[in-house]
Amino acid sequence: MRQLYASINESLHSVLPICAIVLLLSISIAPVMPGVMVMFLMGAMLLIFGMSIFTIGSSISMEPLGEGIGIQLSKSKTKILPFLICFVVGVLITIAEPDLQVLAEKVPSINNWLLILLVAIGVGIFLAVAFIKTKFKIRLSYILVPLYTIVLILATLPYIPGTNIGSVDFIPTAFDSGGVTTGPITVPFIMALGAGLASMRKDKRSAEDSFGLVALCSIGPILSILILSLVVKPEAVTEGADAISYDMNTREAFLRFLDPETGILKYIKEVALAFLPIVGMFLIYQLIFKRFKKHQVLRISVGFAYTYVGLVLFLTGANVGFMPAGQLIGEVIASSEFKLALIPIGMILGYFVVSAEPAVHTLKRQVEEVTNGAISHKSIGIALSIGVAVSVGISMVRVLTGIPILPILIVGYIIPLIITFFVPPIYTGIAFDSGGVASGPMATTFILPFAIGACNAMGGNVMTDAFGIVAMIAMTPLITIQVLGLIGKTKQDRMMKKIHLELEQIDDGIVYYDEEAA
Repeated sequence: MRQLYASINESLHSVLPICAIVLLLSISIAPVMPGVMVMFLMGAMLLIFGMSIFTIGSSISMEPLGEGIGIQLSKSKTKILPFLICFVVGVLITIAEPDLQVLAEKVPSINNWLLILLVAIGVGIFLAVAFIKTKFKIRLSYILVPLYTIVLILATLPYIPGTNIGSVDFIPTAFDSGGVTTGPITVPFIMALGAGLASMRKDKRSAEDSFGLVALCSIGPILSILILSLVVKPEAVTEGADAISYDMNTREAFLRFLDPETGILKYIKEVALAFLPIVGMFLIYQLIFKRFKKHQVLRISVGFAYTYVGLVLFLTGANVGFMPAGQLIGEVIASSEFKLALIPIGMILGYFVVSAEPAVHTLKRQVEEVTNGAISHKSIGIALSIGVAVSVGISMVRVLTGIPILPILIVGYIIPLIITFFVPPIYTGIAFDSGGVASGPMATTFILPFAIGACNAMGGNVMTDAFGIVAMIAMTPLITIQVLGLIGKTKQDRMMKKIHLELEQIDDGIVYYDEEAA
């Protein structure tokens, strides 16, 4: 009960600032319909309770399972079997990610399941690559630099005149996919798997190798969709989003949460289907290795139930309650004389929204545990919030001006890749993991609709101007968290230099005393 109270308190601190901002906007420059506000407030309540229950459930189910599989893989005498297991696990948990269904529906010319399978294969391959990285102690930056070089080259090809390769309109969606597929189900499991793989090693690099798996798994979907778009040239979606009815009374707003097609019943079914592969994987793992005792199996089973209920409540609140409010506020501000306010308002929303991402709490907790408090959850939270605020601000500039995203992505990835060679390696893993963690369901159900609403009101191209905001959210934390690492390294170097100077003075004093005595 104490843990639940603490989790609810943390969730309240995460969600209430967003509620305060939306309420303030609704009575000033962005008035909204009463029904939309009712939906938003109900969504906020579901978010708070859903995030609280999910956080507890994930910590006692997904994380022990992921860590257990990681430990078992690290003990394996063969190299092929763990590689294959990582691939299969990566495919299964990606198919289980609810946000991937949303991505698939945005590409009408490609079969949904074909797209989902290709993205899942991309995650599976790179989860296997992550195992190899940990096994052979390869520094993360040595893998990230060539991979992102390939990604940026593939993304540049459609822009070359006369090549007729791929679609420029589709580039933002390809980069968005990397953030969408590392959502609330995959992140806790993959991070725990990384901790399990590294835990069996006792060398000084084991802590830094706990991170980086989410970073590598985020690259797989980007590459998969870029390659797919180059080969089959899928048609981009030109409309912004599904039509949302804003003119509703309070009763109609409440009934939307019970609608079988859009409400909580939809997410009860979707999350149940998503959990089946993970529960099946747990049963197979337990039958083969018998790692967990009876009371642990019961605890993990209860944890799965908590995780399921929490995720259903969270996704219902985000999709039914927050999405209409985000889109309407974006439309109203962009249609008003205060359209330039989109930039500061977007930055403020971005600063607070990232703290409401369920997987962010998992990241902050694991960072503090692995580093024994050397990197505090507070410092990680502030760095993430600043990064997301900057990314949403730049995205709002793109909505207002139509600036293409590719130059921003090229510069935005080159800078953190260069920093990786100067920052302590553990910060590189944390930073690139945080990109996938920050771009979760809150980004896709509140910030993205906010951008789509503004883009629709401005008459812009939704595919090129609004889409890509999730990619931006996934990119900027790579810089801010590594800058945090550089600051920490500078402080540590200064402290060590000061200690060395003091020791030298002590040594000089001892020598001087001995000479006098002689």
